[in-house]
Amino acid sequence: MNETWFEFMMQAHRIFGYAIMVYVGLSAGVYIFMYAAAARSLWRDRDLSPIQYSTVLETELVPPLSIVVPAYNEEVNIVGSVRSLLGINYKQFEIVVVNDGSKDRTADIMIEEFDMSEVKGRVPFAGLKRETKPIRAVYRSLRHPNLVLVDKENGGKADALNVGINVSRYPYFVSLDGDTVLDANAFIKVVKPIMDARPGEEIIATGGSVGIANGSMVDSGYLSSDNVRLSDKPLVIMQVIEYLRGFLMGRIGLSRYNMLLLISGAFGVFNKKWVVDVGGYETGTIGEDMELTVRLHQEIRRRKSKARIVYVPEPVCWTEAPESFTILRRQRTRWQRGLFESIWKHKNMVLNPRYGRVGMVSMPMFLFIELLGPLVEIFGYITVVFGFFLDRINIQVSLSLALMMLLFGSLVSAGAVLFEEWRFHNYNRIRDVLKMFAYALSESFWYRPVQTLWRTQGLIQAIRGKKHGWGEMTRVNVLGANKKPGTIAGANPAPPEKKE
Repeated sequence: MNETWFEFMMQAHRIFGYAIMVYVGLSAGVYIFMYAAAARSLWRDRDLSPIQYSTVLETELVPPLSIVVPAYNEEVNIVGSVRSLLGINYKQFEIVVVNDGSKDRTADIMIEEFDMSEVKGRVPFAGLKRETKPIRAVYRSLRHPNLVLVDKENGGKADALNVGINVSRYPYFVSLDGDTVLDANAFIKVVKPIMDARPGEEIIATGGSVGIANGSMVDSGYLSSDNVRLSDKPLVIMQVIEYLRGFLMGRIGLSRYNMLLLISGAFGVFNKKWVVDVGGYETGTIGEDMELTVRLHQEIRRRKSKARIVYVPEPVCWTEAPESFTILRRQRTRWQRGLFESIWKHKNMVLNPRYGRVGMVSMPMFLFIELLGPLVEIFGYITVVFGFFLDRINIQVSLSLALMMLLFGSLVSAGAVLFEEWRFHNYNRIRDVLKMFAYALSESFWYRPVQTLWRTQGLIQAIRGKKHGWGEMTRVNVLGANKKPGTIAGANPAPPEKKE
């Protein structure tokens, strides 16, 4: 019996070993492909003249925008956020602030500060059929006719966005997080692909790079390239590198082949009619931004349309990154649960040729690399440990292969830093760039293992059915907005006993 059990263990170890080797090889191939696609795209655009956004704004092709801002308990920040939006560099727009049942004076402060009067007549209705929490009242500013406040019962961020879509007037809307810091030309950057669409092509959603503002100097809600600085905190620096890799490598390649599965909830532009047709944002989920993007792809395939979802590689907005391991862990486990929800809800698309490249390439990539990757990585570590006990591995060969894979991951991150410096040069201090290269090369030795553990925890939580809850997200005021602990625009803090 013991001999039979030992043979079984040997055979299982052999199978796991080969499976992990194949997985690692395929994953490396995917990263190399994405790297090559991003490099090709950036090289192709290298000689383009700098865009004169003031000239672009004068054309008649600039679409009017409805900017939807969900707000929950934002009495400290809401006035400053709205004032910065009222001063954006754009031709025609409206701002729709949706007060999602705040328990503080968010609505009262808006009404007082902007001289708002309740709209007694009929308000616009986009026709979104998804049921939302009741609207208490709609107000319009007497000083700023393009500013609207919707006061509604609490329903969460997705519900607030759906209400904002329904009362908006214009054919395109912007979903905007309340803690987002804008680039001065953010709006014209993300609508330019819509203006540049070829005959017969329709751009139904666009999004741009999201940068990390920790350490930078924010002025009146905006961050210019001259004021971008790298934080001195190692944890923040690693997140900067992680964002660069995710945006400048992953999304450029996916967008090139119309396989982009995520328009960031921090800042995205959508064709309102398409969003209404697919039913708006899904409520009760964590990853409502990804879930909506996947449904838009489904609708594109159903209509056999040439519509595209596009990524703009230029930075359009900046956000505050967690500066402690505790807060970062909450964020990453939450993101992993959101990814699980989106893929599980649309599991019929995975490896389904009916959905073209999205079904055959991007959905499997997100499933096997992004969602299951951390689990496979941990199984790889366990397999190596068992191999030592079973005396089945060559220590020198195993350590050499492990070192090669660690260096490969670090070099991929260093490549993302290279792309940023080559094409956009946002970090114009030499010491910031050198620091990012140094940290990128160290990533696989400390930051990645921690991320692997957290993402695995998030996956296990999702499988066990952990309820939707945002928990506390303590702000450290790096954006100059005096953020209150536990208040994120449109997000409902979980009760104390459900903190993550």
